[in-house]
Amino acid sequence: MKEDLLQYAWQYRLYDDSQLHTVDGEPISVINVGKLNRDAGPDFFNVKVKIGETTWAGNVEIHVAASDWHKHHHDEDPRYDSVVLHVVDRSDIRIHRSNGDLIPQLELRLDTATLAKYEDFKRPHQWIHCEKHWKRLSHEFLQLQLCRMLHLRLNRKTEEIFSILKQNHNNWSEVFYRLLAKSFGMHTNALPFDQLAQSIPLPYLAKHKDHPEQIEALFFGQAGLLGDTPSDDYEALLRREYDFLRTKFGLTPIDPSLWKFARMRPNNSPYVRIAQFASLVHQSNNLFSKMLDKKSLAEIRQTLQTGVSSYWHTHTKFGMESPFSTKRMSDATLDLLIINAVSPTLYAYTILKEDEGTQDWIMSILEQIPPEKNHTVEGWKGFGVYAENAFQSQALIELKTQYCDARKCLQCSIGHAVLAKQV
Repeated sequence: MKEDLLQYAWQYRLYDDSQLHTVDGEPISVINVGKLNRDAGPDFFNVKVKIGETTWAGNVEIHVAASDWHKHHHDEDPRYDSVVLHVVDRSDIRIHRSNGDLIPQLELRLDTATLAKYEDFKRPHQWIHCEKHWKRLSHEFLQLQLCRMLHLRLNRKTEEIFSILKQNHNNWSEVFYRLLAKSFGMHTNALPFDQLAQSIPLPYLAKHKDHPEQIEALFFGQAGLLGDTPSDDYEALLRREYDFLRTKFGLTPIDPSLWKFARMRPNNSPYVRIAQFASLVHQSNNLFSKMLDKKSLAEIRQTLQTGVSSYWHTHTKFGMESPFSTKRMSDATLDLLIINAVSPTLYAYTILKEDEGTQDWIMSILEQIPPEKNHTVEGWKGFGVYAENAFQSQALIELKTQYCDARKCLQCSIGHAVLAKQV
């Protein structure tokens, strides 16, 4: 028995109320289970229980074994003198308050069906831990939970964005620049792209926006991708520009070993992605403000669309020629930028501004975007769950990565439905 299961069972009353009694045989009636405490102190505050003929108001502490009371040194902590009931799986000792008063104990017995479902959750080598019960969930219930998961995902990202905002002195343009850069790296090169953006603040780029070669020089130089011995004239030009700008701004390049190139299509290589990002920075002014003004998915895509400078039409890395291609971003790539950078940043901004109308608009944009194509979204198809749009695919990714993979079944609304006999 796990302590978190006992806490969960107490919180959601997964026991037979009519059969509760202390280890000394006194009947117990739970009037109010109280509020779960996630900080230091007893597990549940503001509990109200009737033990025998006396009604008690106070706190409840939960352990697997009663002797854990001493292992956790609660006998030395005056905060635990307020405990009116000690709930355990196994009462192996009696416990007392600091004044010597005996604290009543309850051995909580869960029904066998709940225990069996919980054991299902713990079985290894499952793609999702409630897979045995999944197909018994109604379509309406799942749709409701997906909506909840998307909001949880956006709210979680909002907290991360607020943290970046604080680091950047409430500069939303800088925050959006960082998230957009990270999204250009996709999953494979998100980390080096994020470090690259952090290494070149927007004001540095603004000073040279009229010179596309200098913008490229800053990005490729800070990426550590300009060789000491240039492979062709263009790389030599960027090298000269970068050496000047590096000295001017006192820059230090990031670690070039962070970039990943293996098993990647040439047009998705870091060189091409950096060239595209440099082109977008060069062509765009006040990009975040423009995102706030857009009214449709088509407008957002058009604003983000960019190609590359002429050199990259015939190259996929320095000194390596390739067939001519404008290397404009596909709608699928643009949509990933919208999903991973535009939508979260705008959502966080509207949370701060308490703009519910724009929040609804962001949701409608995600409903218009096709679902992502990745391992997680494909995996859900094995359970008959097909994402119809990015709204649903983002929700399914949140469910899998933040709950299933983290084994947070007891904090998951779907896990709760299974354990609470709603399926």
